[in-house]
Amino acid sequence: MGRICHDLELKSTPNGVPVLSFRLAVERNYQVKGEDRKSDFFNIVAWRNNAEFISRYFFKGRMILLDGELQTRQYIDKNNVQRDIVEIIVDHASFTGEPKAQQQGGGGYQNNYQSYQNSPSPGQQGGGYQSGYSQPQQAPVPAPVLSQGDAQDFVDNASSDDDYPF
Repeated sequence: MGRICHDLELKSTPNGVPVLSFRLAVERNYQVKGEDRKSDFFNIVAWRNNAEFISRYFFKGRMILLDGELQTRQYIDKNNVQRDIVEIIVDHASFTGEPKAQQQGGGGYQNNYQSYQNSPSPGQQGGGYQSGYSQPQQAPVPAPVLSQGDAQDFVDNASSDDDYPF
C-alpha cells in the first residue's frame, strides 16, 4: 500500500493490450528518532483490466493497495549497458478507504467512482465498465435488537462432565 508518485498514462502494446507503468511510494514502518520517516519506491506494471481500473479511478498522490508478483528483467539501455530492473506485476488493485478530503480537484477519484456506480452493469443495456473487479453492493443491515434478561432466563444444560457437545 502506498501513494502513486506521478500522473498515470494508460498505454497500449502494438497488439492493443492496455498497460500502465508507474512508481509507488511506500512509507517504512519505522522511523529513526529525530529524522523524517523514509519511503521506498517501487516500479509497478499493470496489464489489461488492472491497468484500465487503476488509470480510471486513481491519480497522482492517491493511496492504493496492490497485490502482485515481484519480477526481475534485464534490458540494454541507450548506452549499450545491460540494466536490471525489479517490478511488481499487479494481480489485484484495491481502494484503501482514504478519506474524500484527499481527493484531487475537479475530476479525480470521486467523480469517476460515482459514474462507475451509476453506470449500467455489464448485462444491462449500455455495457458498463468491466474492470474485473466488482464493488460490493450491500444493503444496510439493521442493528440487532437486544433484550435484557434475568439470571432465571438462563438454563444450565450441563448434565455431567462426560457429556460433550461435540
